[in-house]
Amino acid sequence: MTQERISLLNGKHIVLGVTGSIAAYKAADLASKLTQAGALVDTILTGAAQRFVTPLTFQALTGRPAYTSMWESAEGLPAHIPHIGLGEGADLMIIAPATAHTIARLAHGLADDLLAVTALAARCPLIVAPAMDGAMYAHPATQANLAALVAHGVHVIVPDEGRFASGLEGRGRLPEVPVLLGHIRRLLGRGGPLAGRQVIVTAGGTRERLDPVRHLTNRSSGKQGYALAQAALDAGADVVLISAAQHLTPPVGAQVIAVESAEEMRAAVLDAADAADALIMAAAVADFKPAQAAAQKIKKGDDPDAALTLTLARTPDILLDVKARRAQTGRPRVVIGFAAESENLLANAREKLARKGLDLIVANDISAPDAGFEVDTNRVTLLDAQGGQQPYELASKAAVAEIVIGWLARAVS
Repeated sequence: MTQERISLLNGKHIVLGVTGSIAAYKAADLASKLTQAGALVDTILTGAAQRFVTPLTFQALTGRPAYTSMWESAEGLPAHIPHIGLGEGADLMIIAPATAHTIARLAHGLADDLLAVTALAARCPLIVAPAMDGAMYAHPATQANLAALVAHGVHVIVPDEGRFASGLEGRGRLPEVPVLLGHIRRLLGRGGPLAGRQVIVTAGGTRERLDPVRHLTNRSSGKQGYALAQAALDAGADVVLISAAQHLTPPVGAQVIAVESAEEMRAAVLDAADAADALIMAAAVADFKPAQAAAQKIKKGDDPDAALTLTLARTPDILLDVKARRAQTGRPRVVIGFAAESENLLANAREKLARKGLDLIVANDISAPDAGFEVDTNRVTLLDAQGGQQPYELASKAAVAEIVIGWLARAVS
């Protein structure tokens, strides 16, 4: 799948260090995804890394030089000494995979190859992503070296658990590329316009229990809510993601609270609301639930004409509860809702905006096959409490999220 351009990464200069691990193949994918996202990627490969991947691979993927030696020409660099040119011009440096040997050299300040001296000379944030055998990772010497890097301000990514090339299992696997990208985004975005702000985002369709094996729910995938959480993180916010979409991978850096029912989501939202600067209610909360859930599985029986009658009860209206709490506490400062409508889109959205005391509502027509539920695109109109109305053409949900978070950043500034 092609990586969409990411505003936070567009034009950013990233130095990617690659060391001698079988996980170096993931570094090639990372270089490709960063480049597709709009970043300018310069790669430094150690001698051992070149046993697994070649400089040509990274040159082809990034369209930029790949460096291997302190003693070769520094073509294209702003200084005559390669490590100074690379380090001075970088917005971020990441070493992925980072072997135990490289980690030890960095922890003790050794400067015996281009990667090490660039890491020492760089003034930008540095990420180290360890990848090695589980016993090597757990060894006290490796852990002490990682602790030393953290004390020096290095951002260390905890490796995954899983199977190694040796056939053994443990903690030491390099995380997958989306996770590495998430850490890069989190570090680059920490000084953004929402830095120091806490933003609550709800996502997914709630599920209301009918019996031990069935539930009532809706078609919401949670994708728009997760895109909003990522966009808020990119803007520097501290994000609490209250999610009923357990099938999605949450963005790196978000505090995730898993919920299932409307009641659980209400409790989580109200618990977090008093400390929040903003609430973005992107979840599709069920309006009704079975009045009483069956203790045992409901059987259909042998009569083919027998019907089942369900008595439904209203679920709590979370935004109305937030409105009442907000009147007492003043928090959250900004509340944004969503209106997923199949008819009278703007009229219904405007009514909901006023009735629930929202600052902004994002209206989308769920009858359109290319927007709304279960797809990666959306077509929305933003309506604000001052009477403003701004329609947007079909765009990715990530792009829609950036629009909403841009509005929020201006609202809380």
